[in-house]
Amino acid sequence: MNYFRERMSEGTGTKEEQIAKLKKALTSEESIVIGAGAGLSTSAGFTYSGERFNKYFFDFAGEYGISDMYSGGFYPFPDAETRWGWWARLIHFNRYVDAPKPVYKELLSLVKDKDYFVITTNVDHQFQKAGFDKKKLFYIQGDYGLFQSVNPEIRKTYNNEEWVMKAIKAEGFVKDENGIFTAPEDGKISMAIPTELIPTCPDDGSAMTTNLRVDYSFVEDDGWHKANEAYNEYIRSHKDARTLYLELGVGANTPVIIKYPFWQFVKSNENAAYACINYGEAFCPEAIEDRSICIDGDIGNVVELLKG
Repeated sequence: MNYFRERMSEGTGTKEEQIAKLKKALTSEESIVIGAGAGLSTSAGFTYSGERFNKYFFDFAGEYGISDMYSGGFYPFPDAETRWGWWARLIHFNRYVDAPKPVYKELLSLVKDKDYFVITTNVDHQFQKAGFDKKKLFYIQGDYGLFQSVNPEIRKTYNNEEWVMKAIKAEGFVKDENGIFTAPEDGKISMAIPTELIPTCPDDGSAMTTNLRVDYSFVEDDGWHKANEAYNEYIRSHKDARTLYLELGVGANTPVIIKYPFWQFVKSNENAAYACINYGEAFCPEAIEDRSICIDGDIGNVVELLKG
């Protein structure tokens, strides 16, 4: 069913009333399913353009005219050394550092004592870094922290942290007094890594790529399947429960992963409620309007208000 063909609703009541309703739901519902998209990480400070992009990718911007981290991932770089130089930085500054703002940790404080599960399209690992239970997380679109072989016969993934740290050092980044990699004072960093650092598969020596769902070649390894099974079992076992489906920062790029299913779960379970926090995109189908809470605003700001 295409819900976008129905009339959409932004919920009823003022923003303050909606926040009060959500605060009550967070404490009264038996279980919570969190569905998180890019808007949550953006609220936590993981912005892909602007000041943060210019700080870490100023040389790529000047040389290739790249304007943001997302589009740069699809740029046809002239050689593998430069392409992996780009990815070393992208992965490091969006996976192996803490988010600039503590939004994930503050979100955890709201649900840590509840029966919860998380499904997310984010690939930055911030839920786990914030302390969410790994057994209650499903990173459906992959993980910046994993590589996979380009050989389709190898259906496994490989941790890339050691490689990322070597590569970021090879580019010329140095650790500051807080142990965070940053550009040296003279600003001299390389866009390319040494040829010998280009990653290869430890099993057959083939080329490597990121474990991100960009096409049919995405590897769903054993860990992915276990998380998928755990999520589906959670949904099945709570299909009639008093459950809050809390959608955070989910856009319209892949609505079939989180948004549409959440609407359907609530529509088919009269004990369930739906909540959406999103900047400029907080709405719900008319069919579940009476059990929905839609809050247009920055997620971090709303979480702060919910904690108060």
